[in-house]
Amino acid sequence: MSDDSTRGVAATDDEIARLQDRLQDVRQEVKKRIIGQDEVIEQLLVCMLCDGNALLESNPGLGKTSMIRALAEVIELEFSRIQNTPDLMPSDITGTEIIRESEGGREFVFERGPIFANVVLADEINRATPKTQAALLEAMQEKQVTAAGETYRLPEPFFVLATQNPIDQEGTYPLPEAQTDRFLLKIVLDYPSYEEEREIVQLYTEGTATPAVEQVVSRDELRTMQSLVREVPIASDIRDRAITLVRKTRDSPDIEYGASPRASMALVLAGKARAFLRGRSHVGWDDIEAMATPVLRHRILVDFRAEREGLTPEDAIASLVE
Repeated sequence: MSDDSTRGVAATDDEIARLQDRLQDVRQEVKKRIIGQDEVIEQLLVCMLCDGNALLESNPGLGKTSMIRALAEVIELEFSRIQNTPDLMPSDITGTEIIRESEGGREFVFERGPIFANVVLADEINRATPKTQAALLEAMQEKQVTAAGETYRLPEPFFVLATQNPIDQEGTYPLPEAQTDRFLLKIVLDYPSYEEEREIVQLYTEGTATPAVEQVVSRDELRTMQSLVREVPIASDIRDRAITLVRKTRDSPDIEYGASPRASMALVLAGKARAFLRGRSHVGWDDIEAMATPVLRHRILVDFRAEREGLTPEDAIASLVE
């Protein structure tokens, strides 16, 4: 399907169209529980199609956990939630060896932790200590964990979706740049509109407490979609413009630290996923523009002078895109 990839996927045009239609079914099922937040749902699906990890930032009570749990149910993915606290130990996440009685006597058995799931919600990740945050690093990058000298593969597909609260920073440990760079996207949730909030209140205060959703995509279908996304063609001029956009973050007077080549790869791949999600057969510049902010906002550091003048990373990115 693409001239710039060697990963061939045996899928007909009808099969590809069927899978793209399934993604629209996923959106509709999630909307049974989540009112509004269409752009956020799209970005989460882009992240899953790219086989990446996402950092979600919002004030409390905007439905992050419900949204991720609904996605996991609709796509036949095992869901696990980790509530990060300062006293959480790495072994609480990865697992630990325990002594178990057997017919032959006692033996050490590895008890798997909550990281062994397809979708891991790491709630308030910035409340965990750096040592515990680092335990997620290997899992996010290598799709495996090491415990007691043994390496254990994580289920496939595997995603870490971490949340952080931007308004309550007391007793938190800021994520190091090496870890934030491993999140494909940083997704920011905003408050719903009045009409959306009215509908949310009505939905969750009348009738069933949690509306049911149906599974419409299997794990195998998701993995097929992930392979197909990498095959979506992108014109060389659009790819070059995406790379140039990322490179401009390194010499902008408003940006102290720019994005790495990993951001260039993330931007192109996210553009491919958005095009596939929207039922198209190639990447357009609008896909790159749409994904530029979630791909770059956590990978750049605004200069102190510009920050003092009220410039945000989103402002700097928008200026570069223009």
